[in-house]
Amino acid sequence: MSSIEVVRRSTGGALAKSATGIEGLDTVTGGGLPRGRPTLVCGGAGCGKTLLAIEFLVHGAVRFGEPGVFLAFEETAEEVAANVRALGFDLADLVRRELLVVDYVHLEHSEIEETGGYDLEGLFIRLGYALDSIGARRVALDTIENLFGGLENEAVLRAELRRLFRWLKERQVTAVVTAERGDGTLTRHGLEEYVSDCVILLDHRVIGQIATRRLRVVKYRGSAHGTNEYPFLIDEGGLEVLPITAAGLDHTVSRERISTGIPDLDAMLGGSGYYRGSSILVSGTAGSGKSSVAAHFVAAACERGERCVYFSFEESQDQVVRNMASIGIDLERWLGQGTLVFRAARPSLDGLEGHLASMSRVVREVQPQVVVMDPIGTFLSVSESADVRGLLVRLLDLLKSRQITALLTNLASAVEGTLEQTDVGISSLTDTWLLLRDFELGGERNRGLYVLKSRGMAHSNQVREFLLTGHGIELVEVCLGGEGVLVGSARQAQQARERVDAAAREQDAGRRRRELELKRQAMEARIAAQRAELAMEQERLDRALDAESGDRARLAEDRAETTRSRQAGRTAAEPGPRSAP
Repeated sequence: MSSIEVVRRSTGGALAKSATGIEGLDTVTGGGLPRGRPTLVCGGAGCGKTLLAIEFLVHGAVRFGEPGVFLAFEETAEEVAANVRALGFDLADLVRRELLVVDYVHLEHSEIEETGGYDLEGLFIRLGYALDSIGARRVALDTIENLFGGLENEAVLRAELRRLFRWLKERQVTAVVTAERGDGTLTRHGLEEYVSDCVILLDHRVIGQIATRRLRVVKYRGSAHGTNEYPFLIDEGGLEVLPITAAGLDHTVSRERISTGIPDLDAMLGGSGYYRGSSILVSGTAGSGKSSVAAHFVAAACERGERCVYFSFEESQDQVVRNMASIGIDLERWLGQGTLVFRAARPSLDGLEGHLASMSRVVREVQPQVVVMDPIGTFLSVSESADVRGLLVRLLDLLKSRQITALLTNLASAVEGTLEQTDVGISSLTDTWLLLRDFELGGERNRGLYVLKSRGMAHSNQVREFLLTGHGIELVEVCLGGEGVLVGSARQAQQARERVDAAAREQDAGRRRRELELKRQAMEARIAAQRAELAMEQERLDRALDAESGDRARLAEDRAETTRSRQAGRTAAEPGPRSAP
């Protein structure tokens, strides 16, 4: 459960609230400012107090059907209208439509002499008339110090402050009262924060020559609220607060896989590429090809018809487009079609909170499926590592909650002989980490790539040589030698040696095959001769057997003839029958 969800569930609708309409502020306050009660907005010069009050009134009149009154003690109505016109707020039009009253009360402290009691009755009459004239439900007083600037009696000041806030409550209007910050106190008088039901502190600080704005809800009677400091931005769209979004780590995940744009890298990631909605870190030394990997991913996403946002913090849009065209990636095509949106800015342009707010706004406006940040390490030039990590954590939470796939590049530097760590400490928060490294061998410097980690998927553990060609990135099959992984000319020499060795082995195998064939032929010849000899022996044997069989037949015939001859001789020798005497 996120911290913001805790706020929403805790309020449970027990305290009526008026939405401000300011992006992020209603989330932090759990729905808006307390309805029918005063809210104190305090801070130093230029922090955005007046703008917050005006936006509260404008959004109330236009979006929520609650007319409002703006009572100024410093600037005239014309000056106030001119100041916010550039932000898209037409106060004159709202006044004509009787949705807003802008009144200016001129107080010249040099002409005020404290001689008796101090009475706000005249202010109440004037303010009450303005409220009744349009049926206002909201009011803003800017700024409270000018109203009490001539008072030195603290007891009277405290009494009149309480009376003012009580009068606003009795009129049941939702009020925003702005006040300047004091020395060691939230306000100059140090009293307003105690009689207000809600206190919002705006801070405009400068760290390392970089200005940042932050907001904190100091107190909120009767309601839970976000208690952290939240970055906010003032730009052409007005004021925007960016809360921490997914502190509870409850975002959903996708099982869909999307291509990296590099077929060989897809194969290294289980054959299917990254998980949609995951975060990818591509780190490596200077010139190792990090931006090229990012550009391949963007081009592949645009080819699928997905919208992409490319945040560049070192190179301009034209420079990136030109550089990627040299390796066959046409990003200008996708820029022309509106599929790719490019935002280039130096980290020093704004504070971390400003960058975070502006990037978040672009993400909400463009609604991309892919976001690239190239490179993230440049933020270390304007802030500390812990602050940069906080920026990236918030942004990655926002992207994950929207199922947006994020690819971050980071310049790696060898610390204690290893590249397997980042200066901003973001590696543990990413789902896939690709490490690009350089190999110096044989007087050459070549590139290599390997997958250091990829959560939830099987992935290759090989180191692949990384080539930048005129038609994109190629990953060469691993070549191993006596010195480990070989790249560049060393790989080519090794492959040449392997081809020579393979040819020699093939020649040797051919010679062996020929020798074997000769042996086979000789053996077959011997076998044929032996078969012929065997046939001759068989023939002789057959003839002998035939002869023997003939001899036996003739012997048998001779014996039979002899027997017949003997029988015939015996018959002839026997006397015939004798005659009678």
